[in-house]
Amino acid sequence: MNNLKTVELNQLFHEFNICTQLQYNGQLTINNLDGKQWTFYYCLGKIVWATGGTHPSRRFRRNVTQFCSQIDIDNLQLFSENTLLDYWDYFSLKKLYQTQKIDSKQVNAIVSSTISELLFDLAQETDFQSLSYDYSEEIILGAIMTSTLANTFLQQTQESCESWLKSGLEGLSPNLAPVIIKPKIIQQKVSADVYKNLENLINGQHTLYDLSVKMKQNVLSVSRSLLPYIEKGIVALVEVPDLPLGKAKIPNNYSSISTKKNSNIPTIACVDDNLQVCQMLETIITANGMKFIKIENTLEALPILIQHQPDLIFLDLIMPGINGYELCANLRRTSVFAKTPIAILTATHDTFDKVRSKVFGVMDFINKPVAKDKVMEVVDKYVIFPQKTANLSNLSYIR
Repeated sequence: MNNLKTVELNQLFHEFNICTQLQYNGQLTINNLDGKQWTFYYCLGKIVWATGGTHPSRRFRRNVTQFCSQIDIDNLQLFSENTLLDYWDYFSLKKLYQTQKIDSKQVNAIVSSTISELLFDLAQETDFQSLSYDYSEEIILGAIMTSTLANTFLQQTQESCESWLKSGLEGLSPNLAPVIIKPKIIQQKVSADVYKNLENLINGQHTLYDLSVKMKQNVLSVSRSLLPYIEKGIVALVEVPDLPLGKAKIPNNYSSISTKKNSNIPTIACVDDNLQVCQMLETIITANGMKFIKIENTLEALPILIQHQPDLIFLDLIMPGINGYELCANLRRTSVFAKTPIAILTATHDTFDKVRSKVFGVMDFINKPVAKDKVMEVVDKYVIFPQKTANLSNLSYIR
């Protein structure tokens, strides 16, 4: 790779490194002057998903076909609520995993392939100076499975770019579709059966990415094998449209996904890996006419909380993966939760813990075992009930 290209890539990757260093939660959206967009979703500084780029539907269909042979992609039914989202593919993949139609290994393969492909697509931009960067904490997606460090993806992208350029493929996009434009020349060199197979593959309908899956080779090998024919004008590369999504359906038992609350009833959330504590809090909260969300897996906490935007959050102090302090700090970095009341749950009675909690943005503290009066004391302190507000307004009016 030439020095100029290396410098430009390093400048581009600098934006990603900033997100990693800050343990960013949210999305990094990159736009070029032509209106093309790439969005990378971060959770705790790791890239967990990516959308946009060229042919998002083709990419999803291709990855499912490549890594999940048991799935009939042409008859795959997507939830209509999801297809309205920019990250519809993320929720479709998550649903396939939750319904046990695909396993964790397949999920990781699709996530890794999707992120890598979008980074390579972005790295192929010719005018890096014109790119604009937008950070937003409105949408937070969690890692469906084990997430990979962003630096690993960036290193792989740089290596892929170097190999692509060394192979003489500079200026050629794997999103283009090859088509035979001088069939007689090829017919003279191969048998009728071989030509028939080539005609079915190199017909301007399958991109180089698509062909790599069909031929079970990496895209670099496929592109390199076609390069001599492209240079001689025997084969041309053409742009093709994206493919349509799968069939959409609306299940009766599936609520639409929204990042905005649609009810005046207060919502209380609890993040605790202890099921008994969650159940105890749920009993107390629901008995007092409020909604309750229990989250036992800390890695899923941020996306679930951003989806429901609770009025009050109870956090366990000691949890696997991430403790209450760290999770609270991450929530405070997100604009949605900058002022949301957060109370820590803990079995210790250490004064130092209480002082430290305040530093991380905790507003209250409850000791375990959880007592009803203590819980409701915190709830009454921070949560506004519409009914109570209405009654106060009526009293004021009577006066």
